[in-house]
Amino acid sequence: MAKFLVQYKSTVSAADQMAGATPEQATAGMDAWMDWASRCGPAMVDMGSPLGAAKRLTAGTTSDIDNQVRGFSILQADSLDEAVKLLDGHPHFEMRGESSIEVSEFLPLPGM
Repeated sequence: MAKFLVQYKSTVSAADQMAGATPEQATAGMDAWMDWASRCGPAMVDMGSPLGAAKRLTAGTTSDIDNQVRGFSILQADSLDEAVKLLDGHPHFEMRGESSIEVSEFLPLPGM
């Protein structure tokens, strides 16, 4: 089985999403995520976490950025298409703002 990085993107930061939620909304949101994770079963490798502030580093500079990656998970599946199927009906699409999910396969390291 291959592993896949799932990146949750949104025009609204994870901190703003959480800060703007009532306690009832926060509980309902977390329940939706836990239900999704449960549906994934053993394909769920790491539920991940919301992400905060980001910086971009180059060879000579460091700068604050808003890359719109608001969180991540790690799944395992036999193919990219199977990993994508696991994201059907994902609660991330219920978030405020324009939301998307990107899925990338971890490639093996040569010699490892």
